Amino acid sequence: MDSTKSKLWTKDFIVVSSINFLLTLIFYLLMVTIAVYAVNEFDASTSQAGLVTGIFIIGTLIGRLFIGRIIDVIGRKKTLYIGLILFTITTSLYFVNLGLSFLLLNRFLHGLTLGIASTATGTIVAQIIPVTRKGEGIGYYSMSATLATAIGPFIGLYMSQHTSFQVIFGFCLVLGILSFITTFFVYVPAIEKTTKVQQTKGFKLSNFVEPKALPIAFITLAVAFCYSSVLSFINFYAIEIDLVETASFFFIVYALAVLVSRPFTGRLMDIKGANYIMYPAFILLGAGMLILSFAHTSFTLLLAGVLIGLGFGNMQSTTQAVAVKLTPPHRMGLATSTFFIFLDAGLGFGPYILGFIIPLTGYSNLYVILGILAVITIIPYIFLHGRKEKASLVTE
Repeated sequence: MDSTKSKLWTKDFIVVSSINFLLTLIFYLLMVTIAVYAVNEFDASTSQAGLVTGIFIIGTLIGRLFIGRIIDVIGRKKTLYIGLILFTITTSLYFVNLGLSFLLLNRFLHGLTLGIASTATGTIVAQIIPVTRKGEGIGYYSMSATLATAIGPFIGLYMSQHTSFQVIFGFCLVLGILSFITTFFVYVPAIEKTTKVQQTKGFKLSNFVEPKALPIAFITLAVAFCYSSVLSFINFYAIEIDLVETASFFFIVYALAVLVSRPFTGRLMDIKGANYIMYPAFILLGAGMLILSFAHTSFTLLLAGVLIGLGFGNMQSTTQAVAVKLTPPHRMGLATSTFFIFLDAGLGFGPYILGFIIPLTGYSNLYVILGILAVITIIPYIFLHGRKEKASLVTE
């Protein structure tokens, strides 16, 4: 085997992962600060502030949905250029103060451009990773986003306490420009033209999502729904159990657990298959949610963060790797966008749905219910993918 064909840490892989890190960092940095900005600057109500935060994810979903079907018509690198130019422009529009309606519109457009750019980076990285190292490569690539989910909120909260919102927006703009400049150093190999243009004609479901990626995407939706409760309500829960200071470190230990385990789990997936990661991960996620439900000390709260990181964090990269592995190269863009559409739907709409349940259950009981749901999701996983994974390994 040509050793260059199985090399993972190439210049292009590092550059694309860096772009993904910067985009995700901006996303999470603004997620934790923009609601406060809406309240302070425009006297927004709590529900309006929530919409300012959430409408970004709706924009991202729509961006992914439509770019997935045309990314290989436009060209993968050209799509990345377009996405990053528009992402940087919409980042600069935070400086424009034209009222709450304009802020809502810009948040939607900003999310739309992130959907375009991040689908391009995900598709490009799936293309340049060697086939024999798909699981390991996507595991490392998604670590860039995992790192940003810990660093972004930390920087955002720190800056909101020590600087003005104009400085925060300026910092995000600099990161956006940096991500665009970095794109010039990426080489994207041409793909075989096959019949990809023909496939995008007409209004069919397969033109917007990749059917082969749908089964694993539904599993992603279920576990992302469970995790959304942590992402959105951990601070409220921490106030209730009087562990606010500890809660600020929750996502740090979550990210550390993922960073430490991801290199091993990615390699294990390539050697043994996805089932070796997914089955333990369901149990770890469920256990983490259950421990979170009765956390009354700093140790138990942070232990829950570690277990949830080992569970959901590794499921996230494994399900993405499965989605692209099941798909022909010329439909990799659709597979990537399909995966992220379901991931974002779980993370974005989960808090809205759970918001109706919390008054009935409270936070503690909610985490018990979702911990059980995480474990039960093993059953649909077995039928949607687990048995096929086992069969494919037997025939290899």
